[in-house]
Amino acid sequence: MAQKLDVCIRGDGMVGRTLALLLARQKLRVGLVTSAPKTTQDVRAYSLNSASRDLLSGLRCWPDALHATPVQHMRVWGDDGGFTHFESPTPEGLTWIVDVPVLEAQLAEAVRYQAEITPLSAPEPAALTVVCEGRASATRAELGVNFDVLPYQQHAVAARVRCSTPHRQQALQWFTQGAQGLEILALLPLGGAQGDTASLVWSLPPERAKDMRTLSPEAFGIALEHASNGVLGQIELTSERAMWPLQLACADRWTGNFADGSAWALAGDAAHNIHPLAGLGLNLGFADIAELANVLKARETKDYWRSVGDRYFLRRYERARKANMAPTWAACDGLQRLFAHPNASVQALRNWGMKGFNSWGPAKAWAMQFANPHTFFA
Repeated sequence: MAQKLDVCIRGDGMVGRTLALLLARQKLRVGLVTSAPKTTQDVRAYSLNSASRDLLSGLRCWPDALHATPVQHMRVWGDDGGFTHFESPTPEGLTWIVDVPVLEAQLAEAVRYQAEITPLSAPEPAALTVVCEGRASATRAELGVNFDVLPYQQHAVAARVRCSTPHRQQALQWFTQGAQGLEILALLPLGGAQGDTASLVWSLPPERAKDMRTLSPEAFGIALEHASNGVLGQIELTSERAMWPLQLACADRWTGNFADGSAWALAGDAAHNIHPLAGLGLNLGFADIAELANVLKARETKDYWRSVGDRYFLRRYERARKANMAPTWAACDGLQRLFAHPNASVQALRNWGMKGFNSWGPAKAWAMQFANPHTFFA
């Protein structure tokens, strides 16, 4: 008879697979509930920070240089002349733009060759179930967890494009006030240091997002050239266009117990959502599972007698992650609201602030040392 699992992970996206690999290294018996293959083209790319890179490199799943493009410059434009610029002090870069389909394939390959991980077609009993099903998690709903959602009046349109001007390892972002409200366009470099392709995330009022998604490829490219002020030259759409509504959301409980006494925990988008302008979504999911794996690692020493589902571990995980998330939540939501504010005086103040920040060397040096400069990017 097969042994009972230590951990059952519901959701085999990047967060779920990475957690499975982390826990398998601790010799835990892990079940990973798999989902049906995607039927649509995956156009996603993520800005990953150094902590995420170190996590994936430790699992030997960091993509090669063509699929993890270092960002040397970040340029952000506001409306009415607002502008700020960050430059990497090292050749390594400020952040990395990672091609999601490539990363997912590498994680899937690593999972396949890990003997401690069992693929499952349905959840099985375990001492701990970790829910990594994304923002629309069915398990979270079944558990009766309250998911506090604040909808933004924006939809994201994402796609891949080719540009006539190479990106030169620049991540670019524009905040503008359109006729229907705030528009945020991010163009993120792909294809390595010499690449001429980019991932775009365009946050738009809902009706305008629908219009942009249904434009002809040629008209869409022209609209992008106009919105980006021709910085990357002529732009050609090379993929399908994905679209989804944007929201700020957080579960009121991240851990608990099933009726049979076994434990559960939420991680990644099943626990929290933020606006993509911050470029932190996947980084936060990786931070969740890194913390959970670190907490459970205590079983290898002084807490060896505790079950992986012990409330002692889960309380530590939930406290640590909620404390870490609180300032990030406030900063991201505040930034979105600042740029969405329609008042002319507020708009003038924020553009004045961007110009002043960009020209004041000490402030930029402090931000580069203590803050996350990719906070601005989708």
